[in-house]
Amino acid sequence: MSTVDVELDPPPVEAVGTGNERFAVWREHHAWSLGASLRRLGSRPIGSLLTITVMGLALALPLAFALLLLNVERLGDALGRSQTVDVYVKLGQDQASVTALAGQLRQRGDVAGVVIKTPQQGLDELSRQQGFSDALHELSDNPLPYVIQLTPSQALSAQAVAALVDQVRVLPAVDTVQDGGTWRQRLDALLGLGGQVVLGWSLMLALAALLVVGNTVRVDISGRIEEIGVLLLLGASPRFIRRPYLYAGIWYGLLGGGLAVALAVGVEYWLAAPAAALSAAYGGSLQLDALPLWVLVAVPVGAAVLGWIGARLVSGWQLRRLA
Repeated sequence: MSTVDVELDPPPVEAVGTGNERFAVWREHHAWSLGASLRRLGSRPIGSLLTITVMGLALALPLAFALLLLNVERLGDALGRSQTVDVYVKLGQDQASVTALAGQLRQRGDVAGVVIKTPQQGLDELSRQQGFSDALHELSDNPLPYVIQLTPSQALSAQAVAALVDQVRVLPAVDTVQDGGTWRQRLDALLGLGGQVVLGWSLMLALAALLVVGNTVRVDISGRIEEIGVLLLLGASPRFIRRPYLYAGIWYGLLGGGLAVALAVGVEYWLAAPAAALSAAYGGSLQLDALPLWVLVAVPVGAAVLGWIGARLVSGWQLRRLA
């Protein structure tokens, strides 16, 4: 028989009599299992590194996609949801009537800003566009109407903006309304789909991380069958034997989650320069977001829980086969 390294510093819990002694040994064995599991990871660095790397990559993918989705939403807020609604006033309305209509619209709670564009301003904009200047000089009078540009409130959804457009369109002095509501609805639908994709990826890759830890623990237990047999003969309970493997699962998850966070932060830094250039193109008004701190903390904790679950399921199944 080959030499068996049982590493049995603390005695089995069942060997102790009183409640206080049982608790002391239980606490001592938890502390020993914590250190022993870490030593086992260090004793086979390549295998441990591969397991941690696979877990880290699996968990980093949904983090990277969530970062992308977060900034697409932020970009949509800057470009799409703040887009103005152009209200074209009927021809023949004078300055006083248009000002009164603008004041009426400004009173609405779903309108963040109102700007009046006169026919002359509209004509000047057209004259600056290539191909229009010569044609406009031939006009005897200005055919353009007053335009009131509305900026919807930032908190409004696409449906609320559509309702605002419908209510403005029926006002007596309004001729027509142009709105990018369709673009907003498409953006919201895209973000909703992206959120579902992130959730689905997260669940699938979390399951993959759980299976990776479970398989690693299974291989470890298979290589220690003789040691486990000796512990069972000495009266150790399955909980006693399983405990170091549970802590190993926690270590795998914690280190894999930490690697995933490091990769996600690295992606953020990698995108910092292009994001700054994009923000400068919009006059510094566009600021891209980083992942929230609570997400960066929750990922290693959640990964540790996944590692514990994977180790718990596989070690329990393996020990029931050996018992």
